[in-house]
Amino acid sequence: MRYLISILLLSLVATLAQAEPPPIPELGAEGYLLVDYDSGAVLAAANAESRLEPASLTKIMTAYVVFSELAEGNIALDDLVLISEKAWRTGGSKMFIEVGNQVAVEDLLKGMIIQSGNDASVALAEYVAGSEDSFAGLMNQHAERLGMTQSNFTNSTGLPDPNLYTTPKDIARVAAAMIRDFPDYYRWYSEPEFTWQGITQSNRNRLLRQGVGVDGVKTGHTQAAGYCLVSSAKRDGQRLIAVVMGTKSDSARVADSLALLNYGFRFFETHHLYPAGEPIELLRVWSGDPPTVAVGPATDVAVTIPRGSFDQLSAQLEPIPTLNAPIAAGQQIGEITLMLEGEEIKRQPAVALDAVERGGLLRQAADSVLRLF
Repeated sequence: MRYLISILLLSLVATLAQAEPPPIPELGAEGYLLVDYDSGAVLAAANAESRLEPASLTKIMTAYVVFSELAEGNIALDDLVLISEKAWRTGGSKMFIEVGNQVAVEDLLKGMIIQSGNDASVALAEYVAGSEDSFAGLMNQHAERLGMTQSNFTNSTGLPDPNLYTTPKDIARVAAAMIRDFPDYYRWYSEPEFTWQGITQSNRNRLLRQGVGVDGVKTGHTQAAGYCLVSSAKRDGQRLIAVVMGTKSDSARVADSLALLNYGFRFFETHHLYPAGEPIELLRVWSGDPPTVAVGPATDVAVTIPRGSFDQLSAQLEPIPTLNAPIAAGQQIGEITLMLEGEEIKRQPAVALDAVERGGLLRQAADSVLRLF
């Protein structure tokens, strides 16, 4: 049996119905992706799963690993890092740290995030893992855990290497994970500039200064990779992440990113339907004590749909055919299916919100009789 779930809890009045969104703007990027942060819906894509050189977009993963070490208590923001000659000599963009000096982890993070310092990236990698090669191993472990199946990291900076690659889809995944897992550190990505030893450098993400809701994330550029940009913006409660890789200039990556973000915010809207753990139905459990169990989503249910189409959205709970005790809390016992104009657009697991033990002999006997009818 299918149980219809009311999604009118939002008390929204549908606006005038709108046709399908117009075509995606024409972009010059070699690969790009636009996703909704909350629902994970892909709103625009081209070559999103093609392996491309990431340049300094690599530092998003570098930061994610360092943030993870901070969260686990393995390092601290006020730890002092002795700067090696290798870190000092690393080419490309620099924070301008000096060999033999001691620099706090927090300052190195800001130098890497805001100034895109390759020297700061190497210093952090060496401090966390002993060497940059070992740190790359940690990067790949986190990438595997996050489901970044088309990525391989060989250094902390993004400097060219034939075995360093990722995809727009994968880099969007780690950007979203960073925003979700480390919001207190993510705020550094919106800082306009950072000064170290009297040298002030501006954040290379020019979208931060255009008043379009962008609060991150990272630029990248090498001759081989072209100009890249991962941007995230929030408007009216909706957050989008745009990835553009392989454009021909700084102005092109800014223009392509802004085109994607404006397209997404203009033509799509995201609705948060059910919070994680919210009961949406009671289901019968045979031989259970108690005889019913509340079912709900394991994670927040959010959906992104074309603007003006909310009145065409419906949802159903599809439980497994027969529920028999015992049932563990968190055990999947069905799926929540979301449909737009009768077509399925998303599925999410539905889980038992409480444990149900097997009932006594009397309960089991009574249910055995009931099941005959």
